[in-house]
Amino acid sequence: MGRVVITHSTYVEGLIPWLKSLACEQGIQTITPAVINRVKGRSQSLQLRVSTTIRGGYKLVARKGSSVQEVFIVTNLEQAQLQSALERHRP
Repeated sequence: MGRVVITHSTYVEGLIPWLKSLACEQGIQTITPAVINRVKGRSQSLQLRVSTTIRGGYKLVARKGSSVQEVFIVTNLEQAQLQSALERHRP
């Protein structure tokens, strides 16, 4: 079972429960939400997608409304396995 690192005071709405559920997935060690920004586009519902590969895992992008937040996941899962896990744990 992995862990979710809670270091910020603000997060994209609904993101933390999704990440806590995802942390229970076998093969995920650490999930760290990072920088949050405003964007011009709008996303009606919370979306979490794999963005790029990093050393030891992946960078994900969470979007809701006009907010976007980076999320770093340390895992030994393949990208397709991680995408599948994201869909299974979607709130």
